[in-house]
Amino acid sequence: MRTNPLAAVRNLGILAHVDAGKTTVTERILFATGTTHKRGEVHDGTTVTDFDPQERDRGITIFAAAVSCAWDGHRINLIDTPGHVDFADEVERSLRVLDGAVAVFDAVAGVEPQSESVWRQADRHGVPRLAFVNKMDRAGAVLDDAVASVRERLHPAPLVVQLPIGAEDTFTGVVDLLRMRALTWTDEGEANPAAPVPDDLRAEAARRRRLLEEAVAELHPGALEEFCDTGALGTGTLIGALRDLTRSGDAVVVLCGSAYRNRGIEPLLDAVLAYLPSPLDVPPVRGTGDDGTERRRPADPAAPLAALAFKVSATATGRLTHLRVYSGTIGKGDTVWDATARRPERIGRILRVQADRHAPLDRAVAGDIVAVVGLKSARAGSTLCAPDAPLVLEPPGVAEPVVSVAVEALRGTDTGRLASALARLAEEDPSLAVRTDPETGQTVLSGMGELHLEVAVEKIRRDHGMGVNVGRPRVSYRETVGRGVSGFVYRHVKQDGGAGQFAHVVLDVEPLDTPGAGFEFHSAVVGGRVPQEYVRAVGAGCRDALAEGPLGGHPVTGLRVTLTDGATHVKDSSDTAFRTAGRFGLRDALRACAMVLLEPVVEVTVTVPEDAVGGVLGDLAARRGRVTGSVVRAGATVVTATVPLAELFGYATRLRSRTQGRGTFTSRPTGYAPAPAPAPTR
Repeated sequence: MRTNPLAAVRNLGILAHVDAGKTTVTERILFATGTTHKRGEVHDGTTVTDFDPQERDRGITIFAAAVSCAWDGHRINLIDTPGHVDFADEVERSLRVLDGAVAVFDAVAGVEPQSESVWRQADRHGVPRLAFVNKMDRAGAVLDDAVASVRERLHPAPLVVQLPIGAEDTFTGVVDLLRMRALTWTDEGEANPAAPVPDDLRAEAARRRRLLEEAVAELHPGALEEFCDTGALGTGTLIGALRDLTRSGDAVVVLCGSAYRNRGIEPLLDAVLAYLPSPLDVPPVRGTGDDGTERRRPADPAAPLAALAFKVSATATGRLTHLRVYSGTIGKGDTVWDATARRPERIGRILRVQADRHAPLDRAVAGDIVAVVGLKSARAGSTLCAPDAPLVLEPPGVAEPVVSVAVEALRGTDTGRLASALARLAEEDPSLAVRTDPETGQTVLSGMGELHLEVAVEKIRRDHGMGVNVGRPRVSYRETVGRGVSGFVYRHVKQDGGAGQFAHVVLDVEPLDTPGAGFEFHSAVVGGRVPQEYVRAVGAGCRDALAEGPLGGHPVTGLRVTLTDGATHVKDSSDTAFRTAGRFGLRDALRACAMVLLEPVVEVTVTVPEDAVGGVLGDLAARRGRVTGSVVRAGATVVTATVPLAELFGYATRLRSRTQGRGTFTSRPTGYAPAPAPAPTR
């Protein structure tokens, strides 16, 4: 019987908190599989996947990078994802197209805040995971403590399949509890032949094997049946049960090692092949047809094409669109249908991605992750399909930006280039948003955090060679009437030869019940003292006066103006005269009123661990926030508060530092509220 070649494909991501060792694990996988012949180091800036200059300068992963390698007759398509919370959207887009993942944990720190966040992201996407406890050679590394933190913080059933040999700087290998053998490595990281379990660890290894069998039997009905019949589990049964539990998400297999010292990588690769699913093991991808009905496409190269673009990047050789092919086959020169933009596209070239290096392919089939050249309209989230079988796949979710800065070109002649560079940035990274503030005229760049925006601005400076000024965006203030005036008289008389201008108006000005609630104009004139056409002109003039208030030139809102009386001239009165009277009359009346400056306020919803609630509430109070509610959900506290927008600059970073990165917040505009004195000026 011929085996389906898709059974030998694994699409997986490497997930973890920043500095847990994701990139080093990826480097050692590439080295172990013979893809590279030298081990790259993060601290030396020689890694394959951290190829961007900023990644090498900062020593962190910023952009998700795809690589491909082969192990034991299988092809592994691997994506090294960022660990910093500011780049969580890169993780989200990667998880959307992956079939499995390896979560890397620091053996000393255990589950760290961002480990928790990416784990929850993988939960939402239903991505099966393995856990790799890294840095077992560090001082203070204890496998059992790291596993306990996985159990307590992430709540899966951790099933440990290895026992460390040695501890901290004497860590030399692991005991494979499934096959009861010792796997050790030399000081140079070379694997020694498998050996019997050392005598001093034999009893402990037997005890842990028994605990593993009991834990698996509790979770897996088939294993439970064998356990009840024989009192033990065979290796084959154990491996099959671990595979089922991993793919169902009921448990997570835990391995350990030291990626830096190249210890534990080969067993990890074996576990990837044994436990994580191939494209054939995941359900058919679901999409929506042209008629609005749900369609399913199996992972079959002969089925109609269905592929999802999850990343767009600009390179020196052109625009690369990264695709996950879910069904069908795509060939060089093919015409495909972009179901999202609803236009045909032609595939110029197909590339197997090795981070910043590429190998040309003639075609890609279901289960592949590749990059293509030649697409003009495709964006992250676009669906490419067969023209005669249209289908739209659900795109990756895009988080709402939470931090903004104003940007401008250092030289006026670079304004057009800056606009083009910003548009390209937003195209490559959907979590970046670019807009022009209609009131201040500033170009505002919004993103997921201050580091996110720093990286984006630095990318413009490096890639486009232009100077960029960065500053906080100005808040758009408003002015309103605190205490109005009655019977304010304004007389407009102008005589400079020819027809003159005459208009006499009497105005009442009062605040509306809700600050910032707009503008109302009424007429209470009786006896026709001001004709109706002139009343409309007075109203238009009053609206003209709202553009600039007396406090700082901010727009005026939240007031009611009533025209109570007036007078006309038989020859010199006109629409123009009464419009001018309305404008200057209300302007002078506002100077006589008690004015109040208004600032925009937003409703903030903050989700934080229960142990951080006190600090968060204190910080909100310091930001002039007014807490409106607090509820506990699933072990976290959700606080809602109304906070001035001006006080939210830098809040994302502050919240993360107060909650060790576990706090999140969302905001929505709710209107305006009085600002404290002294009033800022325009």
